[in-house]
Amino acid sequence: MPQFSYKARKRSGELIEGVLETPDRSAALLQIQRSGLFPISVADAKAGAADGAKTKAKGVNFASFLPPSMQAQLAKKRKPKLQELATFTTQLANLLNSGMPLTVALNSMTHLETKGIPAEVSKSLKQEVTEGRSLSDAMARQPVIFTDLYVNMVRAGEQSGSLVPVLRRMANHFQQFADVQAKFKSAMIYPVMVICVGLLLVGFFMTVMMPKFTEIFTSFQIELPLPTRMLIGLSAIFTSYWWLMALLIIALVVLFKRFQSSESGGRKLDEWRMKLPIFGKVIQINLFGQFARTLGTLLQNGVPVLTALKITEQVMDNKLIREAIAKTREAVTDGKTLAQPLAQSKLFPQLMIDLVRIGEETGDVPGSLNNIADTYENELQIALRVMSDMIGPVLIIVMAIMVGFLLLSIFLPLFRMIASIH
Repeated sequence: MPQFSYKARKRSGELIEGVLETPDRSAALLQIQRSGLFPISVADAKAGAADGAKTKAKGVNFASFLPPSMQAQLAKKRKPKLQELATFTTQLANLLNSGMPLTVALNSMTHLETKGIPAEVSKSLKQEVTEGRSLSDAMARQPVIFTDLYVNMVRAGEQSGSLVPVLRRMANHFQQFADVQAKFKSAMIYPVMVICVGLLLVGFFMTVMMPKFTEIFTSFQIELPLPTRMLIGLSAIFTSYWWLMALLIIALVVLFKRFQSSESGGRKLDEWRMKLPIFGKVIQINLFGQFARTLGTLLQNGVPVLTALKITEQVMDNKLIREAIAKTREAVTDGKTLAQPLAQSKLFPQLMIDLVRIGEETGDVPGSLNNIADTYENELQIALRVMSDMIGPVLIIVMAIMVGFLLLSIFLPLFRMIASIH
C-alpha cells in the first residue's frame, strides 16, 4: 500500500510529522483530519515530500505549471476588491473557528455569496486541499485572486498553527484599506461632479448658444470687445474643429500613458503627485500608512522580515517608496536595522523612523508599525476632511471666474448694441 508522509499541527500549535499507509492521498488527508489534526502538507513518502518542501521554500507560482486551458480560465477572473477579499476571509475564518475541518469549511464557502470571488474558487481550493496540498499552496495556484501577501500570511498561519487568528487579522487588514479607499472616493465625489457639470455646461454654451449670439453680433456690424472675440474663436474651434480637438486629446492621452509606463516617467509622476498642492499631503499620508500597515501585519503574522519587505515593495504603487523599500531590504540583508536605511532614504517622516527604532529596541517592530499605521490613518481622515473643505471654495472661485468671463463676453457687445441704437 502507498505511504504518505505528512505534517500537521494540533490545535495547541504543536507540529506533528509522520507516515501513513493509505490507498491514496485523499484517504490520508481524511485520516489526519479525523485525528483532530490540522494538515499542513501530505505527499508521497518517496518523492512528493521533498518536491513539496522545495516548492514551498521557493514560493513558486503554481499557475505556470497549469495547462493552457486552466491558465486562460484564470486570466478571465478579475482581481477582487479589498472589501470582497475582507468578506471572503471573514467567512472562512468564522467557519474554521466553529470547528469545521478545512475541506468542510471550503465546501460551505461554495454556497456562501461572496461578491467578486466566484464559487469556483472555493471549489478549486477544496479539491486541491483534498488532494493533499496545503491551503496556501492551493491559493498560490490562483494568483489572480490571492496575492503573494495573502498566500504568505496563510502559510505563516499554517506553520504556526494559528490560521484562524491570522485570517481574522488579514480580514481586518483588508477592511481597513477598503475603508480608506471609500473615504478617499467619498471626498472626491463632490469636486468631480462639479467639474463634470461645469464642463458639460461650458460645452453646451460654446456649441449651441454662442453661435446664435455670434449671428446677432455680426448682424449689427459693431466692433466686438476682446473677451467676445476670444469666446467666438473658442466657439468656432468647438463647433468646426471638434475632430481636431478629439485627435489632440487622444494624442495627449497616448503620450501621457507612454510617459507614465516608462521607468523615469513613472518615477517623475509619482514624485510630482507627492508634491501636489492640497492632494500631495493626502497622498503621502496614505502611502506611509499603507507601508506601515502592510509590513506590520506581515511581521505580526510570522512572515520573515526579508519576505515581508519584498511583499510590501510589490504592494506599494509608488516607485519612490518601492525603491526605498528595496534599498531597505538590501541593507537588512547586510545586517542593518530597519530604521537606518529608512532614515537614509530621506523619504519617510522622522516620526515613523523614530517609532520603528523604538520598536527595534523594545523587540516589538510589528506593534510599532501598527501604531504608526493607526496614527497615519487618523491623520488621513483629517487631511481628507481638510482637502474636501478646501476644494469646495477653490471650485466655486474657478466656476465664478468662468461664468464671469462668459457673462462679460456676452453683455459687453450687448451694451454697445444698445448704445448704437440710441
